[in-house]
Amino acid sequence: MTTARRDTYTPQTLLEVAVRVFNERGYDGTSMEHLSKAAGISKSSIYHHVAGKEELLRRAVSRALDGLFAVLTEEPARVGRAVDRLEYVTRRTVEVLVAELPYVTLLLRVRGNTDTERWAMERRRDFDHQVAALFKEAVADGDLRSDVELRLATRLLFGMINSIVEWYRPDVRGAADGVEIADAVVQFAFGGLRTNG
Repeated sequence: MTTARRDTYTPQTLLEVAVRVFNERGYDGTSMEHLSKAAGISKSSIYHHVAGKEELLRRAVSRALDGLFAVLTEEPARVGRAVDRLEYVTRRTVEVLVAELPYVTLLLRVRGNTDTERWAMERRRDFDHQVAALFKEAVADGDLRSDVELRLATRLLFGMINSIVEWYRPDVRGAADGVEIADAVVQFAFGGLRTNG
């Protein structure tokens, strides 16, 4: 393992190491000793940057959540027919997931064992509810099929999007990029959900 000098570490590079270790070992299975070894710096050097591993977790899941919530504030997510806004949010959610893959992966793996995890899960639910409201509006407008139960359709859409963290490997030669994956998700999901096919 390569040892880094303390002055080469910033809060951001330390966060990147922590996210990698959390994803490999699980948050609960990661100790400060694990983080210290992975970073190649002493535990006291880590404490120079953060109060502890839960602060690192909060920074990591905040990065993922901030990216997702930012999608909802973009103009195409706020203006126009609900179905078009929903497609846009779906597309951009996939793009954020791919761009922030390690951070979103960690977000999707939190289980609610700490205050930070419970906070992150609550924010995730809030995001999901806002997208589900768009879904409901699009059905009410007659643009999405009403014969597919709304909660089931919403869960299936999120399930398809969230599964990307389990199989997508950007470092594999020939791997699709975020735009290609987003196009495929939108095509598969909305091709079957739109009333006009």
